[in-house]
Amino acid sequence: MEFKGILATIGNSLKAILKGEFLLRLGITRYFGKIIYVFVLICAVIWISLMIDNTLGQVEDNKKIIKELHTTEVMKTYELERYRSRSFTRKKLEEMGSELQDPENAAIKIHE
Repeated sequence: MEFKGILATIGNSLKAILKGEFLLRLGITRYFGKIIYVFVLICAVIWISLMIDNTLGQVEDNKKIIKELHTTEVMKTYELERYRSRSFTRKKLEEMGSELQDPENAAIKIHE
């Protein structure tokens, strides 16, 4: 095929595209249902991929929140254990002006 023939084919194709007859000339009408089916499948795959990506983003955000909450929980547990110690209690009682002291003698057992 020579160059003029190629240009004529391209020109005819462009005219057919502008008139809306290009797909009819190619005989695509026999496969129209299958083309629509494939298009719907591709759209569904893209939509599912976007939903999965969104879900994974939420999972990552929630992991960060859980890590921060775990750190807070450890700090609160440490603070609570510090409040339970005898030295902390003795120090607070002294600050409040209490004369309460540790016992000098061991407790006496009445019954064995």
